Amino acid sequence: MKFLILWSFKKIALTPDLVRAVLDMRAYAKRLKDDGKLEVHYHIVGRHGGAWILNVESNEELENLIAGMPVYNYAEYEIYPLTEMR
Repeated sequence: MKFLILWSFKKIALTPDLVRAVLDMRAYAKRLKDDGKLEVHYHIVGRHGGAWILNVESNEELENLIAGMPVYNYAEYEIYPLTEMR
């Protein structure tokens, strides 16, 4: 099951914890890519956040991967299920 995840930071102050979380996102994305869960990820120009396409086995796995994001507590998420058009 594929999902488009659009995430962006809430309007909050830049704290040391947030800076650390942002820096940890690169390693988190690499791990998900290596595991075959993250197909692509993009920065959205003009927005503090990104767009990810996750390929998961279940809704529970999707929830766990999103909750595992280092920026989870600092961001807002839009989640869209994807299907191929044939």
